[in-house]
Amino acid sequence: MMKTFAKRVIAFNRELDFEGTLPPGIRIMNPFRENEFALDASSRFYNKYYNDNNARHLILGINPGRFGAGLTGIPFTDPKRVVEKCGLEFHGPVAHEPSSVFVYEMIDAFGGPEVFYQKFYINSVCPLGFTIADEKGKEVNFNYYDSRELTRSVYGFIVENIEKQISLGIKTAVVFCFGNGHNEKFLQKLNKEHHFFDEVIGLEHPRYIMQYKAKQKDEFVAKYLSAFQLA
Repeated sequence: MMKTFAKRVIAFNRELDFEGTLPPGIRIMNPFRENEFALDASSRFYNKYYNDNNARHLILGINPGRFGAGLTGIPFTDPKRVVEKCGLEFHGPVAHEPSSVFVYEMIDAFGGPEVFYQKFYINSVCPLGFTIADEKGKEVNFNYYDSRELTRSVYGFIVENIEKQISLGIKTAVVFCFGNGHNEKFLQKLNKEHHFFDEVIGLEHPRYIMQYKAKQKDEFVAKYLSAFQLA
């Protein structure tokens, strides 16, 4: 019997591991190996919304953040959204991620999680996250493109895992990219080299919208929905 989309994603998450060498001072963040909540919460999430064999369109963010997927294992879904929007229990620490707030407002405008996740699967260009210590010694998020050395270190890992995600059951006519600056530029270049998708469509990153364009949030929701109509 063919595995469901959910079972394929859960297996992908279980196997996620980076075995390369990172530049000094940068730590990899793998929620599926670091906390007891992520695999449980994400598995229940995928079994709820992806328990079928339907092909879906892929949305790629940058890499997981500490307070969203870094805790829940679900891209752009913080613990509050797991409970309030997805109707699932979460037994780990409660946290709030601005990106998750925007994404779920957009999902609600699309028709709700059941409708949205029937068509879309969200992950990241780099499916594992990174952190560094700031000048005060506090752990903060670090993007895969924030240093050339890090980008080089994880390049093969990124290519390998985009290929694996496509094999989950992804339509390749178009991919949507959250982050129309560095993230889209990198993905466009990568796509020219590897021909993963026919087209890359970049959208402003939810974090950017919430931090700098919050007053225009509804306009960006409308822009997202318009772009997704192309799928």
